Amino acid sequence: MKGTLLVSVLLVSVLLFACKRKAEIDYSLSPDYKHYNLERMGWKSRTASHHLSEIEYTATWVPIQYYIIKTLGNEHLPAVDSIYQSHKDERVIEVEFKHDSRDDLLKSKYTHRDYETAVKYMSFSLEKDFVAVTRQGDTINCSGITFERNFNLASFKRVLLHFGDIPEDEEIQLVYHDRLFNNGILKFKFTEIPIKL
Repeated sequence: MKGTLLVSVLLVSVLLFACKRKAEIDYSLSPDYKHYNLERMGWKSRTASHHLSEIEYTATWVPIQYYIIKTLGNEHLPAVDSIYQSHKDERVIEVEFKHDSRDDLLKSKYTHRDYETAVKYMSFSLEKDFVAVTRQGDTINCSGITFERNFNLASFKRVLLHFGDIPEDEEIQLVYHDRLFNNGILKFKFTEIPIKL
């Protein structure tokens, strides 16, 4: 009888703790900005974040000009402008995943996969989990992904998502179906186009 009572008390305590933890989830968007500076030029982009199950997900719409100048330099500005004009309907979105304790998120205790499989998923399959949605409701699949390996030198994991055929002045919402950490569907709304400083 005492054993059954003790198990019941422990079970109720665990359930109360689990319910309290679920209530602490923060779904709000952060009003933070990220700055991109290169070759005496800069841009300011708004970030959108979610915090679920001790993981912070942060998405930032990266200015396409930043990557063009990073590749070509700023000595050939007419070429930079020409390339931008031919790629202005493309979007690059940077997504960072960070654990509260700065632990490596690709460990099996977070992904429920062995480490090598988690790295392969992040490198090759994660792009299928992202779509961009326009104001008109058009859904655009991710056309490519770049997983920036940092070999645990940084406390986060970062991917660059590539989307095409999005009009230059279109506001988008990034929708992520989290199959890697199993935290459901997250939506990141970008209401501001990156601003050149």
